[in-house]
Amino acid sequence: MSARRQRWRVPLGFALAAVFILVARPSRLSLAGGLPIALAGLLLRARAAGHIRKNDVLATSGPYRFTRNPLYLGSILLGAGFVIAAHAWVLAVLATAMLVGIYIPVIREEERYLTARFGNDFEAYRTRVPRLLPRLWPAAGSASGRFSIALYRRHREYNALLGFAALTAVLLVKLAVPGWAVIPW
Repeated sequence: MSARRQRWRVPLGFALAAVFILVARPSRLSLAGGLPIALAGLLLRARAAGHIRKNDVLATSGPYRFTRNPLYLGSILLGAGFVIAAHAWVLAVLATAMLVGIYIPVIREEERYLTARFGNDFEAYRTRVPRLLPRLWPAAGSASGRFSIALYRRHREYNALLGFAALTAVLLVKLAVPGWAVIPW
């Protein structure tokens, strides 16, 4: 079941973006409240992508010192920020359904994989670092690795930046041209 959820994550994200374009009704206040949150999510994802060597090494440096899932936390912040910026309640419902139905089960499945792959190292890390909501201070015993732009590029995290720019542009156009592609939900 999780492999199916994993495959649906990206297509559902694109579908949600299409609904976003149709129903967003931004205001200056909603943009001022939402875009900084979305930007924080984007920056967290970027930082995390520069520290993870998927399937090779257990990531415990950078943002992984504070939360076991900084990429997902960044995605949640991105989504929450854009939901606020769009000022459309239907997006909050859809984003919450995606979080509960897709992201949380995928996180659990990935943790089972990490336990099988890294064994006691992951179990020790799991006891020190929370699953999603971050610690205020880095966990003891965390790695002190450096951010790698090569990893950022290898994980194609620049796609999140392009998506952020595109959705921000849509919101700005919709603010400037009231009634442009709006379904009143």
